[in-house]
Amino acid sequence: MGTTIQTVRLAALPASFSSSRFFSRPLSKALTFPFISRHNYAHKSPFPLLARALSVPAVQTIDTTDNKVVKPQPQWKAAIDFKWIRDNKEAVSANIINRSSNANLELVLQLYEKMLNVQKEVERLRGERNVVANKMKGKLEPSERQKLIEEGKNLKEGLVTLEEGLLKLTDELQLEAQCIPNMTHPDVPIGGEDSSKIRKMVGSQRVFSFPVKDHLQLGKELDIFDFDAAAEVSGSKFYYLKNEAVMLEMALINWTLSEVMKRGFTPLTTPEIVRSSVVEKCGFQPRAANTQVYSIDGSDQCLIGTAEIPVGGIHMDSILAESLLPLKYAAFSHCFRTEAGAAGTATKGLYRVHQFSKVEMFILCRPEESDSYHKELIQIEEDLFSSLGLHYKTLDMATGDLGAPAYRKFDVEAWMPGLGRYGEISSASNCTDYQSRRLGIRYRPSEQSSSNPKKGKGNLAPTQFVHTLNATACAIPRMIICILENYQQEDGSVIIPQPLRPFMGGLELIAPKSR
Repeated sequence: MGTTIQTVRLAALPASFSSSRFFSRPLSKALTFPFISRHNYAHKSPFPLLARALSVPAVQTIDTTDNKVVKPQPQWKAAIDFKWIRDNKEAVSANIINRSSNANLELVLQLYEKMLNVQKEVERLRGERNVVANKMKGKLEPSERQKLIEEGKNLKEGLVTLEEGLLKLTDELQLEAQCIPNMTHPDVPIGGEDSSKIRKMVGSQRVFSFPVKDHLQLGKELDIFDFDAAAEVSGSKFYYLKNEAVMLEMALINWTLSEVMKRGFTPLTTPEIVRSSVVEKCGFQPRAANTQVYSIDGSDQCLIGTAEIPVGGIHMDSILAESLLPLKYAAFSHCFRTEAGAAGTATKGLYRVHQFSKVEMFILCRPEESDSYHKELIQIEEDLFSSLGLHYKTLDMATGDLGAPAYRKFDVEAWMPGLGRYGEISSASNCTDYQSRRLGIRYRPSEQSSSNPKKGKGNLAPTQFVHTLNATACAIPRMIICILENYQQEDGSVIIPQPLRPFMGGLELIAPKSR
């Protein structure tokens, strides 16, 4: 018995898509897909949109009878500018090497040239078919008409074969090209994580007059953690929070949200299960060998590793009014990560776990504003951590430590005296239009740009892709580590930082339980 595989293919891009770097103008008519409709929906959510364009997916069925090998096909398509890649081959190649990416640039370019040749042949046959069709309109002798009918039939059969091959070729090209990472900010250090540069150092390491305990020992003595029971119930790298630790988690969440809301961020809670295609469009690889993503067996859904993913999907396939930008969100969610390959004392306790709570900031803005908003995000993070009295450093992360979507990334590492080292507590990334071009998030400028005089439909300014940025406002477990280890006292108690006390009912101290 053969197996039937169904692959969802998204619609061709709207004509108003603009070109930029990796991303091209709309695919030619030869490459569009049938049975596609677009709709504009009235506003039904609190997030005002200029338009929301939804595509009815075309489903392709492939029969694998006789054990035929079927190549994977893209579930979605990004408008990649292959011409730009070809014309800037050296820069793209260097970027791939600097970022330790496994993208196969040579294969992408070979497939692209092959696709161009097939497209030319398709256009040639279409031209010949049109000539034949025009000849058929006049008065003809029966023999001549029959000859044209046969010629038209042969041209049609040839076109069908070529177009089927072209579709398979563009699918293969798309899959390979999606592996190419975003370009990199010119100021980003080149190299591995050790090449990252310190941007700022805040505070200094606390000097203790007594032996320092790590958060695991403190948590056990204060009766606020239970890793043993969680290991029995769920497995390793899970935990129960108890007593004051629960209050501390809630205080951190509410304090963080209250602070970022003062900066104009809209609070959100998000779905924690999303479609795998949305995960991929945000730049994560749910099917990779060492993936950090939990996939739900028998479905196309995954658990989120960060609220960046569902927040990025809110405006998927949308055209926003320029007046709405920037859109700033502060999303609370639980996060789930496989932590594949993580082991050793450096990851013990709460430092690296499978499930945790986090408040994530996310911004959608105009392209020319993303650099300034990136600086704003790292400043917010620094202000939050300074308010808690932490000693930390911020780093401009090197190319080898950047994920595929990031154009530039700043990390914050705080001193954790019990662990005896600095540990990452947050990051802030500018992803430029890498995610928005995959998610289909655009905006329409309110006025015609002098740098882009082209007009869109109905003499409107053509749409452009927004830039997206994300930053960790508070990763709860690591913040708990910082507070316990930095604020521990000789008698085993832990002082609650001043900003959190109003959110803990005025509690000032976590004291050891009397036995």
